[in-house]
Amino acid sequence: MVNVVRAALVQATWTGDAESMIAKHEEHAREAARQGAQVIGFQEVFNAPYFCQVQEKEHYRWAEPVPDGPTTRRMQDLARETGMVIVVPVFEVEQSGFYYNTAAVIDADGSYLGKYRKHHIPQVKGFWEKFYFRPGNVGWPVFDTAVGRVGVYICYDRHFPEGWRQLGLNGAQLVYNPSATSRGLSGYLWQLEQPAAAVANEYFVAAINRVGQEEYGDNDFYGTSYFVDPRGQFVGEKASDKTEELVVRDLDFDLIDEVREQWAFYRDRRPDAYEGLVKP
Repeated sequence: MVNVVRAALVQATWTGDAESMIAKHEEHAREAARQGAQVIGFQEVFNAPYFCQVQEKEHYRWAEPVPDGPTTRRMQDLARETGMVIVVPVFEVEQSGFYYNTAAVIDADGSYLGKYRKHHIPQVKGFWEKFYFRPGNVGWPVFDTAVGRVGVYICYDRHFPEGWRQLGLNGAQLVYNPSATSRGLSGYLWQLEQPAAAVANEYFVAAINRVGQEEYGDNDFYGTSYFVDPRGQFVGEKASDKTEELVVRDLDFDLIDEVREQWAFYRDRRPDAYEGLVKP
């Protein structure tokens, strides 16, 4: 029996306020559902601008609890309405002074399955994230969803192979990588790292990037979001580098077993030899 999952992602332009941004993503999700999608993911801190282009205390206002905040609850309603699994990246406040770059994962029946918190936090020009976020501390969860085992890795995380591997060891079949990366900074790496991670770990990756320029800096987010399979091949065309787009693709999960039997990377791992990798 063929095990095909119809998956979606959204690369979006900033609207100017959270309410209209959320509403726009709700409409994209409804359209994806009309096209038969079973799972959808949004971009990094999807309901806000990429405020990390500046270091200003005013931007803590975008933070909310997960799962008890209004956006996660609203996305649970959307999941129930559409029957889709939804990956929801937001700015999370756990308690006063404890802030994280987080993605909630919601099952197709609207139930909250858990969250991933971004591990690797950049602090370079245009990406001043250490001003806002603590490093993630909930490990590398993989969630049993209505479509299979789904993991999340967020933006700058993608430069670190260790997390990709841990998600594979934890059983991921599809990993969403919501991002905000700008033109000229990482375009070459954008089309290299996620396909390489998909090959090395033998699962599907959904790479999501923002698109356009926003009000808090000069970053020109270049879109080109895509799905890539366990052979490192793009599933259909990449999205536009200039305009907002909903991408819907069919992912053949049977390919995961096929590739793992052919290439056998997990069989040939040598964790007994890797002790030096985790020394400070």
